[in-house]
Amino acid sequence: MTDERTQRALKQTETVHQLSIVVARGSDAGKTVDVEAGASAQVGTSADCDLVLVDPKVSRYHFELAPAEEGISVRDLGSLNGTFVGKTRVRDAIVAKGAQIMVGDTMLVVDAVQAARPHEEGPVIAGLVYASPRMRELARSIERLSSFPGAVLVQGETGTGKELVANGIHEASARKGRPLVILDCGALPSTLVASELFGHERGAFTGADRRMLGAFERADGGTIFLDEIGELPIAVQPALLGVLQRKKIRRLGGDRDIAIDVRVISATHRDLRARVNDGSFREDLYYRIAGARVVVPPLRERPEDIPVLVRHFASEITGGGDEPDGLADILRAFSRQSWPGNVRELRNAVERALFEGLATAEPEASPAGGALEDEPTPRYRDARANAVARFEESYVRALMLRWSGNASEAARRAGMDRPYLLTLLKKHGLR
Repeated sequence: MTDERTQRALKQTETVHQLSIVVARGSDAGKTVDVEAGASAQVGTSADCDLVLVDPKVSRYHFELAPAEEGISVRDLGSLNGTFVGKTRVRDAIVAKGAQIMVGDTMLVVDAVQAARPHEEGPVIAGLVYASPRMRELARSIERLSSFPGAVLVQGETGTGKELVANGIHEASARKGRPLVILDCGALPSTLVASELFGHERGAFTGADRRMLGAFERADGGTIFLDEIGELPIAVQPALLGVLQRKKIRRLGGDRDIAIDVRVISATHRDLRARVNDGSFREDLYYRIAGARVVVPPLRERPEDIPVLVRHFASEITGGGDEPDGLADILRAFSRQSWPGNVRELRNAVERALFEGLATAEPEASPAGGALEDEPTPRYRDARANAVARFEESYVRALMLRWSGNASEAARRAGMDRPYLLTLLKKHGLR
């Protein structure tokens, strides 16, 4: 979904950045790979890298390259021997075209070209609100992946909307209308992960007083979304790998295999390739869940989306109709912020500003630009604690008012765990 006023303001052409990577020296001299706009390329010895090297000093997933507005992004993936530009070891850097990158005994040269193409409207993806070129590329990727039969890994910072991407892929696919089952791997105790994934029979363990179907069985015919799969305990990873390979599950305590037909979409805010390198995530499982990869850009890299998101959230929160009073001020203020919590933080701030006023959504300015000289300066820790407490109380009060006291629905809408919301309500005497 896009905002018409913003779309009219967009340029009629957009710049496409494309990369070319050439192995200039080493065992693989002469190898090349081209990277299309909006994509990235990973380099290493693993067979599923975009550029596969045989240099024994190169890690399985060594480093990643991607086009950037300022040049070419180079990011080391936790390699053993490091990534060097000249004599400088880099972890995350922007380099100019023509840069020489050394990994092990291999030297690569990267180049970038820019080409203008006519501006095109991005595809409509269920739940996705955008106006920026970066998100337009993402929407096109979602559209392409809707017919991709393999597993998809969605990567991005916390709050960028990875669940919306998974939902968009599901809704655009032939599995639309079948279940989309979501399991947050990071929110479950390690002792319950296997049961939640595969289910259990009555008596399988202490407290198992009835049969329970796991997420895979409930998603049969549809899609399972494994959120924060990077938090999956290493002990459970072999069992998940077995299910993905055999397409069969066995409930805990069960004595027979059950065939399943499930599309698997996983998401993480971590870089699993670095975890493969350090041994905390199985390489064979990574192969299975990353048949295709999608990266959701952070909000700070797509500021064009802020106005359309603010208007969308304001309409959603107020129930539509006329534009709420003060929205223009909110747009001006919010467009200047970087939003480290991404879209989730932006939505919470819009809701807070609409209910409590803009002053609660951005830092208060001191009189004359500074503190009054005759007032004592509070300790940072105390001032911060008081500010957080005021925010918590006003936010959860407005949240519960908005959703008529329904804590489950309020927690879901706010992206909070229900037990944590209940804790805040009790803390501030609201329940």
